[in-house]
Amino acid sequence: MFSRKSSEARFRRDLAQVFPRLWRYCLTLTANRADADDLAQAACLRALERWEQFEPGTRIDRWLFRIAQRIWLNELRAARIRQGGGMASVDELDLIDDRADVEMNISAREVLRQVMRLPEAQRSVVLLVYVEGYSYKEAADIIEIPIGTVMSRLAAARKALARSEDSEASKKA
Repeated sequence: MFSRKSSEARFRRDLAQVFPRLWRYCLTLTANRADADDLAQAACLRALERWEQFEPGTRIDRWLFRIAQRIWLNELRAARIRQGGGMASVDELDLIDDRADVEMNISAREVLRQVMRLPEAQRSVVLLVYVEGYSYKEAADIIEIPIGTVMSRLAAARKALARSEDSEASKKA
């Protein structure tokens, strides 16, 4: 058996490895860099306070995403934050790969810009399924919603993104 100290050290190491993905998820929830920083920090703090509740052998990323989701929902309820306020410009965010070619980054930046215009509920499922690669079932478990709701939100997001793309294309023509 592992000692408590070595288990905690392993947990902290795993937490550090997942942190960039956690922060990205927090950004999709909040749509604001400062709020994403605060939410990711709060989720990490809660995880560190309750690290013994984490079940070894399960996925720490799913556990952390669920913690962040719950904290964010509690903050929304408590503060009654207006939807869409304080949106961060995609150009201000460090989400683009500096090693990729310029055309790919321009395309990725435009896709991200369109995704960030979606409502929070749609943004979060788009990130979990299309960016993080979770199945619909896994995304539903993380957000604690029915799988049908995940599918519905993804369909609505795809429809909104297609409309946005059509609108952009007509402007250029």
